[in-house]
Amino acid sequence: MDDPGREWFHKADNDLLNAENNLDSKEIPLDTVCFHSQQATEKYLKGYLIIKGEMYPRIHNLLRLLELCKQFDESFESLREYCLVLNDYGVEIRYPDYWSEPAMEDAKEAYRYAKKVREFVLKRVQDEA
Repeated sequence: MDDPGREWFHKADNDLLNAENNLDSKEIPLDTVCFHSQQATEKYLKGYLIIKGEMYPRIHNLLRLLELCKQFDESFESLREYCLVLNDYGVEIRYPDYWSEPAMEDAKEAYRYAKKVREFVLKRVQDEA
């Protein structure tokens, strides 16, 4: 691939696949599903920014990334609820001192929200092409 934005989308798709594979497994690491859902969302937003010619900041905060995306397209505001929920799964969930194990419903919700972000971002890129 020689399109950096689409390379980010490819990596994001891998994060979603990781979450999906885990959800389909016998033993499910729920924190991992939530983390990869957050990571996918982060990469879709950063990929969009790259396509728009914007250098993305080296942050994990989905709400800040969302605000940057809104500078190009106000309709990104519709992703706020998803980003708000997923934002909590970016850093602290990886460490035992700061987070308790999420419930199955939390993991399924995180995966579902990340897929909705994917659909939205890819449609916006397609519509703007």
